[in-house]
Amino acid sequence: MEQVWMLRNGAFSPVSAEKQGGTPSRFTLWGVVNVTPDSFFDGGSHFQQNEALAHALQLTGEGARVLDLGGASSRPGAEEVPAEEEKRRVLPLMRELSRLRAEAGQHALSLQKEASSVGTTAPLLPAETLLSVDTWRADVAAAALENGADILNDISACAWEPTLRDVLSQYRPGYVLMHCMPGTTPENMQKAPRYDDIVDDILRFFEDTMAVLVKAGLPESHIMLDPGIGFGKTVEHNCALLANMDRIQALGRPLLLGVSNKSLFGHLLGLGVTERGEATRICTALLAARGVYHHRVHDIVHARQALILTERFTSWKD
Repeated sequence: MEQVWMLRNGAFSPVSAEKQGGTPSRFTLWGVVNVTPDSFFDGGSHFQQNEALAHALQLTGEGARVLDLGGASSRPGAEEVPAEEEKRRVLPLMRELSRLRAEAGQHALSLQKEASSVGTTAPLLPAETLLSVDTWRADVAAAALENGADILNDISACAWEPTLRDVLSQYRPGYVLMHCMPGTTPENMQKAPRYDDIVDDILRFFEDTMAVLVKAGLPESHIMLDPGIGFGKTVEHNCALLANMDRIQALGRPLLLGVSNKSLFGHLLGLGVTERGEATRICTALLAARGVYHHRVHDIVHARQALILTERFTSWKD
């Protein structure tokens, strides 16, 4: 079977279904942890550190393999958050999750026995969990990587702070290269986005940007691709991309899709933000059946159910 992309200290490792809470091992669920007061979906319900930590542990308990921590909303129209504030939000949580992960790896058996003896479940973070930081800032990324992050999830492709490439070459983390229309920011990315051909343009963007990153010192094997659904794209652009995932897969890198509760479902189906769960699950299953293995979602439980059914009902050619 094709090996699932899992990076820890530069090495790939397959993950069993048991260690993903029952999620089929070919798939990876990324749990969204927004440590912000203005995220488009949860509206800041996990803004406080204790709430964010409890939410993160819940996500891994439900089957999230990666926790993606963000301290600044990247939704279209979002205002910029100062770097120091972004670090203040993200770093304490990253440190605590990293500590719990290390503790789980060293003492999992004894801690589980102790918890069992008193009839409680220890709030452990599975040792296999990967930690991702969702930022485009070089200093925030470097600080997060110093405090336990394994992956940098960057919506800017190093365009907003070119020094981010230096961070990538120094730390060589896993890197999510997301497409966002050149010359835009979250504040203006949805103002009349235009492309000659959305799929061709994104293919060229990925090829060109990967070449720059590899030249800067980041191995291509550390790169995942995210077409950036909803970032600098119209509904028609998004639909064209989702219909042509095979062309992006032909680049030979794993894909991460973030369609969870996106406005795309609002435009196509007339659904409010809190009504898009079923559409998200259907879209997740459809894309998974076509070979998209990584899914960044808010609702781990139902996404995992969708992936289990996809696994069982698809004739895989491994």
